[in-house]
Amino acid sequence: MEEVRESSAWVARNASHVTIDSSGIEKVVEKMQDSIPKVEWDYEGIHYFDNGPLTVQYLFVLDALNFCFWPDEDLNYDNLAMGLKEALLNDKSAFEADRLQKYTGPKLRELLQWPRPLPLEEERVRLLHEVGFELERSFEGKASKLVESCGKSAVKLVALITRHFPGFRDHSVYKGHQVFLYKRAQIFAADLWGAFKGQGYGEFKDISSITMFADYIVPAVLQQLGVLKYSSTLASIIEARSEIGAGTEEEVELRACSIYAVEKIRELLSKKSGKQVLSVELDLWLWSVGVKRQSLQHHRTLSIYY
Repeated sequence: MEEVRESSAWVARNASHVTIDSSGIEKVVEKMQDSIPKVEWDYEGIHYFDNGPLTVQYLFVLDALNFCFWPDEDLNYDNLAMGLKEALLNDKSAFEADRLQKYTGPKLRELLQWPRPLPLEEERVRLLHEVGFELERSFEGKASKLVESCGKSAVKLVALITRHFPGFRDHSVYKGHQVFLYKRAQIFAADLWGAFKGQGYGEFKDISSITMFADYIVPAVLQQLGVLKYSSTLASIIEARSEIGAGTEEEVELRACSIYAVEKIRELLSKKSGKQVLSVELDLWLWSVGVKRQSLQHHRTLSIYY
């Protein structure tokens, strides 16, 4: 995770299109009055949970597919989480490793009860196959075995996931510098921690090492809060709902500067409150604010990483 923090800080220092406003950070921290507004992990009741290995399998499949909803205006994360939950309630073997390797686009749609092709549907199917194949090859077909092998370390879990599952290797090259973001690998650790309330499969001695999860909702919330400032060109592109290419300077800056900004909010909040503050909790709060704002103008990038 130090790679994520350090490379994001480098982007923030060298950014051309996104800047971080320290006075905006101070205002956000002041409004919080020494504590992050409490948001329960499953506050909407949309996730499958049985307190056992099947929940771990569900969360890993969920986070393998947790990206790029915006091209279909009716589709969002809730549809994915609830669709997979319903599928598992109807058929406990739906996410067994051998079955994951056999899904097709139409079968995935049927599973999610979605009436038309999903955004990046072929990629979603490819990633399901990858997860099924590697779970079967290296972890007895079970995501719970993957989690057990990390020795209660979120950092080790992220490293294991990115080593074994190429579809989770979320990094870019920015101005000749390698930048690591690892949104979906990190969010799997955070989902386990949230679902199991820091116990059992969700117990990580280093959960504080996890950064925020650089997606398209949180940067937009940070911009609305006055923490991120965009160049006039970038602001115009976002307002026009034009697509920003994956791996472009603008896209990398939006994501990396969000990570750096949340780290700065966390540091200041921790200093003022005298308590440990987790980026995981900050991210959950910021994301919950964003999904409630219908008018939120976010950037649009076709990507399997978020």
